[in-house]
Amino acid sequence: MAVGIFDSGLGGLTVWQAVRAQMPDLAIHYLADSAHAPYGVRDAEDIHRLTKAAVERLWASGCDLVVLACNTASAAALRRLQEAGVPEGKRVLGVFVPLIEALTERDWGDNSPPREVQVKNVALFATPATVSSRAFQRELAFRAIGVDVEAQACGGVVDAIEDGDMILAEALVRSHVDALKRKMPAPQAAILGCTHYPLVEDVFQKALGADVKVFSQPKLVAASLADYLERRPEMLGAGETNMFLTTGDPKRVSDRATQFLRRQITFEAA
Repeated sequence: MAVGIFDSGLGGLTVWQAVRAQMPDLAIHYLADSAHAPYGVRDAEDIHRLTKAAVERLWASGCDLVVLACNTASAAALRRLQEAGVPEGKRVLGVFVPLIEALTERDWGDNSPPREVQVKNVALFATPATVSSRAFQRELAFRAIGVDVEAQACGGVVDAIEDGDMILAEALVRSHVDALKRKMPAPQAAILGCTHYPLVEDVFQKALGADVKVFSQPKLVAASLADYLERRPEMLGAGETNMFLTTGDPKRVSDRATQFLRRQITFEAA
């Protein structure tokens, strides 16, 4: 029984790794749209078109449930995909909900009015497309009031990580944190709104300071998915084997993924 995990590139492998740790017997079909990465600099229409094609590819591979392990896709395409309707027995989930549940300390099924929460000043680090969508702020407003969110578009970080240039990625992170602090000098919490960013989470934490609580998505998404599948076991698709698919060059993507996770990962053409 399999579920699908989709990302524009390799960042979603951080979610794959966390899901694998949480549910070691679950078959996962991972799809990286490497030919069109990164999504963070694309417009909403383009992101929707590419995300829709990727989700349909994973449905075809035997996954009834697909997780968009890409904040940009979740921000720019998820709502439109859901509103357009999905085939019977299929589902698409994003990565914002587990993060907001953790930040607000309330379950998504809690439909009581928005209320004040402990955290008042939140820094959001994300791709330019995610920041411009204001999707995180919109979803947070359904659950909490009185939270000041200062967003910082982290241009170049995803590209550097995808290229394996961690020295550049770390330098860019420090630069973006400095820029954020000029706008919000004392954030209480920070959201890493891109699944690539956990790979440099320690750099974010050090630049922000030990007193800032950093919320990173992989473990939160994995725990949420495990809970969802326990409640909805019928959403396990017919796929039985693990697979890694890419729209890019399989050898190049495999090499990058192996470097990324420090374990052998072999992609095949989507």
